[in-house]
Amino acid sequence: SSHVRRYRISRLGDVMRTVVRFYAAMAYEDDMQVKKAIILGASSGIGRELAKILSREGYVVGLAARRIDLLDELAATLPGESRVRRIDVAHTETAGARLSELIDEMGGADLVVYSSGTGYENPELAFDLEKETIEANVAGFTLCAGIAFNHFMERGSGHLVGISSIAALAGSAGAPAYSASKAYMSNYLQGLRVKARKAGAGICVTDIMPGFVDTPMAKGEGIFWMAPPETAARQIFRAIKKRKRRAYVTRRWRLIAWVLRIAPDWLLAKF
Repeated sequence: SSHVRRYRISRLGDVMRTVVRFYAAMAYEDDMQVKKAIILGASSGIGRELAKILSREGYVVGLAARRIDLLDELAATLPGESRVRRIDVAHTETAGARLSELIDEMGGADLVVYSSGTGYENPELAFDLEKETIEANVAGFTLCAGIAFNHFMERGSGHLVGISSIAALAGSAGAPAYSASKAYMSNYLQGLRVKARKAGAGICVTDIMPGFVDTPMAKGEGIFWMAPPETAARQIFRAIKKRKRRAYVTRRWRLIAWVLRIAPDWLLAKF
C-alpha cells in the first residue's frame, strides 16, 4: 500500500507540474502579444505624455486629436509602431466613424483612453463657451466611450479609461459647464463599469480624476499643487496597470476629493 501511495503522490505531482507549465505558457504567450492602445487627445498634455509611456512599454499606439501636425510630430519620436488619425471629438457627425476606422486599421484595441476635452473660466456664462465644453466633454466623450465599450464587448475584453477631473466632485462658480461635464463623465464611466459587470464581460473601466496639471487648460500663476504632465502620465499608467476603478492624480488630491464631497455651498463660495 505504501508503494501505491507513493505512486499516487508521484502521479499527482506530475499532474500539478503539467498544470503549472500550461498556465505559465499561457501567461508567456499573453505577454508576447503586442497590446494596442488608442489615445483620444494625444496631441498635447497628458495624452501626449501617456502615448510616450505606452510606446516605450511596447504598445502599438493609435494617436488621435484635431491637430494632425502635432500627432505626426509625436509619432516621429515614438520608439514603437503608431497610427495617426485626425479626430475632432466635438464633431460627432464624423468622430465616431473615424474612431471606428482607426480601431479597424489597428486590428482592434486593448485600451482606449479618452484624454480629449476643453473648458473655460466663464463667469459671464457666455453660451458659445459652455456649448463648446459640452460638445467635447459630454457629446464627444459619450460617442467615443460607447464605440470603445461596444468594441470591447464584441471581443470579450478591454480597458476604457476616461480622464475626468477633481472638478467633477463639486460645481464651479467660475466654470460651471466644465465641472458639470466632468461629473457627467465620471457617472457615465461608472454606468459602463456596472454594465460590464452585469454582462460578466472582462472589461475594466477606469476614471482618472486629475487635479491641476501643467497643460494649456490650466490658466494662471502659482496654481495649487500643479503637476507636470509627465508626472501625471506616469501615475495614470500605474493606475492602468493596476486596473483601478478610480485614481486621483496626483495621489495627494485624494484628500481634496474627500473635502469636496462633503463641502457645503457656503464653503465652496469662498473659493
